[in-house]
Amino acid sequence: QVQLVESGGGLVQAGGSLRVSCVASGRTFSSVVMGWFRRAPGKEREFVAAINRSGRSTYYADSVKGRFTISRDNAKNMVNLQMNSLKPEDTAVYYCAADPLGEVADRAYRYWGQGTQVTVSS
Repeated sequence: QVQLVESGGGLVQAGGSLRVSCVASGRTFSSVVMGWFRRAPGKEREFVAAINRSGRSTYYADSVKGRFTISRDNAKNMVNLQMNSLKPEDTAVYYCAADPLGEVADRAYRYWGQGTQVTVSS
C-alpha cells in the first residue's frame, strides 16, 4: 500500500508560479513510478507529468511541456511539480498518483492522492 498526500495548491495570477508536492508513505517510494494528473471543472482527469523511479526520465503532456517540471526526492519520499508561466486553463484539482498499471500517461494508476486545488486568475 502507498498513501499519498498532496500540498501546495492555491491561487495565483496568470504568468505566476506555484509548486505542488506529494509525500508518499507505505511501500518503498523509490520502487514506484510517480505521476501528476489534473481535473478541470467539467472535464475528465488528464495526464500532466510523470517521472521514473530514479528521476532520470520525465514525461509531460504537450500542454505543459516547457512550463512544468516534475522532480522527486527519494530520500524524502516526495515528488514535486513546479509550475511556471501558469495560465487560467491550468486551473484544476491536481492529483498525485503512484504505480501505473500501464503507460504512464494512462489514468490507470494503483494509488491516488486526494488532490489539491490550483486556481489561476486572469
